[in-house]
Amino acid sequence: MIGGNGWLGSALAGAVLDAGFVKPQDLSLSYRSKLPDRFGEAFWTLDNQALADRSDVVILCVRPADWRDLNVDVKGKLLISVMAGVPLDSLSDHHQTACVVRSLPNAAVEIRRSYTPWIATPKVSEEERTFVRALFETCGVQDEVRSETDMDYFTGLSGSGPAFPALLADAMMRDALSRGIPVAMARRAVNTLIIGAGRLMEMHETCPTEIVQTFLDYRGTTAVAIETMRAAGFETAIACGLTAAFEKSVSLGDASKHL
Repeated sequence: MIGGNGWLGSALAGAVLDAGFVKPQDLSLSYRSKLPDRFGEAFWTLDNQALADRSDVVILCVRPADWRDLNVDVKGKLLISVMAGVPLDSLSDHHQTACVVRSLPNAAVEIRRSYTPWIATPKVSEEERTFVRALFETCGVQDEVRSETDMDYFTGLSGSGPAFPALLADAMMRDALSRGIPVAMARRAVNTLIIGAGRLMEMHETCPTEIVQTFLDYRGTTAVAIETMRAAGFETAIACGLTAAFEKSVSLGDASKHL
């Protein structure tokens, strides 16, 4: 795992170890400067090429901006990228392997609740795809998507992780504070609301559209709030944000082709 000491690398390493997917002695990780004090039984190195040479599967857990200077030859091994925006062909060319997976876990890897979309090059075997599915199921739910355009879209939709629910929670909390609700009370109310809604949807596997429609049909205070938010441009704002994230992901991919 190149970048195993970063937040995502650490979270992913913790997930695969906790699940027993990989034994500590079979896990190799690289770091930048100071030797980390975690995963003590794993192999740590400053040399990314040495890590690749001793590994069967190489996972790239670095920022796209840092990846441009990462000159590592994977020599035909399976390469799994968790970077936003960088397309399969750029990864394949830069690291000299036709077996490439592009994926995008989100911050919820840390609590094993990530949604991870991924796509593979044709050279990735069914056995290797089974490995990828199992890998990402250690930290949540995964789907193999149809195209890299879908991957760019999921960069905003799911790759942003808890940022969008947190944005909604922040807006709700600010409104509560503007009405004189104490900070601690507002935080508890809003956080509990967001967490509870997520757990209810997880427990009942309910479609969000069905939940919204149920409240609209009831014609109570929630229905009035939903209709007012929609009239104020709530859904348009969400669509604009997701489009902006999609375009940013595409631009990262375009930049990577000019290495």
